[in-house]
Amino acid sequence: MNLDPTKMKDWQIAEAAEETLKPAAALAAELGLKAGEWTPYGDVLAKIDVTKVLRRVGAGRRGKYIDVTAITPTALGEGKTTTTLGLVEGLGRLGKKVIGCVRQPSGGPTFNIKGSAAGGGLAQVVPLTALSLGLTGDIDAITNANNLAMVALNSRMQHERNHDDAWLAERGLKRLDIDPERIQFRWAMDFCAQGLRNIEIGKGGKLDGFTCSSGFYITVASEVMAILAMSADLADLRKRLSKIIVAYSRSGEPVTTADLEVDGAMCALLVNAIKPTLMQSIEGQPMLVHAGPFANIAIGQNSVVADRLACALGDYVVTESGFASDMGYEKFWNIKCRCSGLKPDAVVLVATVRALKAHGGAPAVKAGLPLDPVYTTENLELLEKGCDNLLAHIDIIRRSGVQPVVCLNAFYTDTQAERDLVRRVAERAGATFAVSDHWLKGGEGALELANAVVAACERPNAFTYLCDLDEPLSARVEKQVKAVYGGDGVDWEPLAKEKIAAFEADPETAKLPVCIAKTQYSLSHDPKLLGRPRGWRLPVKDVLVYKGAGLIVPVAGEIKLMPGTSASPAYRRIDVDVETGKVKGLF
Repeated sequence: MNLDPTKMKDWQIAEAAEETLKPAAALAAELGLKAGEWTPYGDVLAKIDVTKVLRRVGAGRRGKYIDVTAITPTALGEGKTTTTLGLVEGLGRLGKKVIGCVRQPSGGPTFNIKGSAAGGGLAQVVPLTALSLGLTGDIDAITNANNLAMVALNSRMQHERNHDDAWLAERGLKRLDIDPERIQFRWAMDFCAQGLRNIEIGKGGKLDGFTCSSGFYITVASEVMAILAMSADLADLRKRLSKIIVAYSRSGEPVTTADLEVDGAMCALLVNAIKPTLMQSIEGQPMLVHAGPFANIAIGQNSVVADRLACALGDYVVTESGFASDMGYEKFWNIKCRCSGLKPDAVVLVATVRALKAHGGAPAVKAGLPLDPVYTTENLELLEKGCDNLLAHIDIIRRSGVQPVVCLNAFYTDTQAERDLVRRVAERAGATFAVSDHWLKGGEGALELANAVVAACERPNAFTYLCDLDEPLSARVEKQVKAVYGGDGVDWEPLAKEKIAAFEADPETAKLPVCIAKTQYSLSHDPKLLGRPRGWRLPVKDVLVYKGAGLIVPVAGEIKLMPGTSASPAYRRIDVDVETGKVKGLF
């Protein structure tokens, strides 16, 4: 099969590759799965019951564990998922039993700017259409579970307003006295719908719900998604769902999904979603797809259950963290690894000449608009200046006790002099360096990277967490800003200051990990501050508590939990061939 990424679009490559996909049964056999441990979804997809598999093989770790992260991206992204797939394919070419673990694409970016998180060129997860358009229904299930909690909340508020305590008691209910000004939960939708960020609901008569302010966030920013990513199994998922704080009473007591008696029904909607989906790379390596993206506003990791399963079955496991190392890798390092008990053997830091030039002062990269010629012609001065951002991310990973493998995700417009410059910068900083041409050549183009990662996995590291959870929450946020982001400190706005003090006063909440929500386009809170900004402070305007997921979420700058749709969204180019029923235009 002659597939040329320079002449074909990603969806065309994926469509051609689908002709040679392995059946799901073949993939399951390669992984050593037994009957009853997996369920087919058509011919090439399957769901895996992790609990059954680990009960048989044991949850002990076998495989080398590798995380893929990146430098600060441009609006187009820098091919982190593509590199993850390329590394999986490269390790496969070396004869390694490798399993990849990636997140399910959100409908938001799929139909907006970035497109599907399927990789690209000859390094993709396939089938692309299934992956991009709902897959086996996990995100739909999360949306429904989230919104069921909101239905329960609004219904309860309506009935408590309309009826007395005796009426409630006849129905086995006690008055929760929910404060309409302290509703913590929102509705969910898996599109970028900025018009739904802030809404009023319950308009009409007394039977039309409780009138109050509300809003939507994108589904992947829902606490329910974070819970799916963090849960160890179905029992843990059920327990976590019951702890979600949806509101507070007028006396200040938390109102949970358990108080609303909706937690069990939410779990019922997620019974299938806790099982990772088995897919494959273009070159036939098994891929586990589970949980969702958006490390800027969410946990941004594929699931703990997928990684634990892969580590029990494979010799090498490649997982991916969303956005750059200050966002995705930091959350992998200090949140996910604590939760899973897994520690990385190697960390790959993806960089591109394009992004480094942007950090060096080149004209902004804007989605939907042509690139400035500086990005496709040699400019060593801009590139060298932009390498300050690369050095910042090397330092972040090194702070975790791991020396990174810097991977230059090759673009065919890069010059040899540009590649050599990035190599010199990375190696002077003590990092291993590899160029990977997986987009153009698949696993063959990733052999240099694969060999570098295999060598890195054999070197001992001193992986350790940034903070002790016994340290005060505010001190941990401060340390993260200074040690990871490179800022001078934190400025707490009044609401955030009040909330963080209250959380620190609660012994259980005070020990939760911190998951900061901020822009992905800068090490700071300001997307305009590129490179390695210095002399700034992080403004925190709010602090959320996700008791089910077990997270404290400081919200910094102007970050939104519901992204907006651009003027040139991907949906303008997606269509269907009505003769064959095949989807075209996905990327």
